[in-house]
Amino acid sequence: MGHGEPAARLPACLAESGRAWSSPAVLRALRQVARDVTLDHEELPAAGVPAFTRAATELALGGQSSALLEGRAGGVQTIGGMGAVWLGARFLRRWYRTGQPAPAWVYVAWPQREHYGHVFADAGFADVQPYSWWDAAARAASPRGLLRQLEDAPERSIVLLHAPEESGLAPEQWEEVAAAMERKRAFPFFDVSAQGLASGDLDRDAWALRHFVARGFELFCAQSFSKIFGLYDQRVGNLIVVTADAETLLSVRSQLQRQVATAWASPSGLGARAVAAVLSNPALRSAWEQSLRLLARRIVRLRQRLEQQLRVLGTPGSWEHITAQAGTRSFSGLLPAQVGFLAKHEHVYLGAGGQLSLCSLNARNLERVARSIREAVLAPGRDAPSA
Repeated sequence: MGHGEPAARLPACLAESGRAWSSPAVLRALRQVARDVTLDHEELPAAGVPAFTRAATELALGGQSSALLEGRAGGVQTIGGMGAVWLGARFLRRWYRTGQPAPAWVYVAWPQREHYGHVFADAGFADVQPYSWWDAAARAASPRGLLRQLEDAPERSIVLLHAPEESGLAPEQWEEVAAAMERKRAFPFFDVSAQGLASGDLDRDAWALRHFVARGFELFCAQSFSKIFGLYDQRVGNLIVVTADAETLLSVRSQLQRQVATAWASPSGLGARAVAAVLSNPALRSAWEQSLRLLARRIVRLRQRLEQQLRVLGTPGSWEHITAQAGTRSFSGLLPAQVGFLAKHEHVYLGAGGQLSLCSLNARNLERVARSIREAVLAPGRDAPSA
């Protein structure tokens, strides 16, 4: 969400200064890598920096993950999180459900359908269906929409799951989703773009992904380091692969590397090496985790301040759902006409489904955004929010 240009062109997380947020620990790591005279400029392997993919995969799955310990989980470095989705989608189109007359159905949460849905469609999937995490009547996150669709979904469908922040589901709700996907033999494709920014706890935010791995699912996970490391210009991503056995992992990674070789040949090294340096150095990692917790707390305060400002302004409707959610985005509860009013008359741009980007708010623009929302709700012909 922004002022003056569409939100898609704004950094996902801004500091109070209005500049892109970055962790001091990451900046130190970048300087260390840049000064390392032992590094050359040889092309990296197609799978990326090994130290990065190992550390990144362990960050998501946990160091004691049975999949890691048994050698059946690994990563391939990609160009950002979207690159990981792109790579995984193309692999699945070629190798998943081979021998079937038509490609698998794909289910994508509707706020992300514009981005990820097009990636799967471009890869050759004909049936890309939206689902919703948002219960409009209850104004709360709910798995009911996905569970209903899974009942009628073809077996072995692909489901893109956004965790932790894009859904806001509780552990018991994730358990329901996992059980339903087991019954349908569906393939989970996780998108983890902001581990640590929903609760401030890296392990807690990885609970859903780790639960699926513990239940024995084979899966993909697209991992991004733009938000949590402040590396927007480095485009550092990782496609995590979890398979039933180590032999299958080797085969899958081999095919993925072939795809990389024909797409971008090899990834860039600076950002990946900086991430690896932070995650492998206890002092840098501790400092980075502390900065991440501070950013997560700032997001919580922004939610509280926005809700309070909307109430102070006397904005019609109930706004408690803003503080009930977690992460860098929030369902605003605004109707499509109100979202359109904001863009046309107030130059405040929301994401699909009226999602707010909390990290685009700061002390200088929060009151203006709240006033703009109030104007959108009060504009003639636009009812108070109901979703």
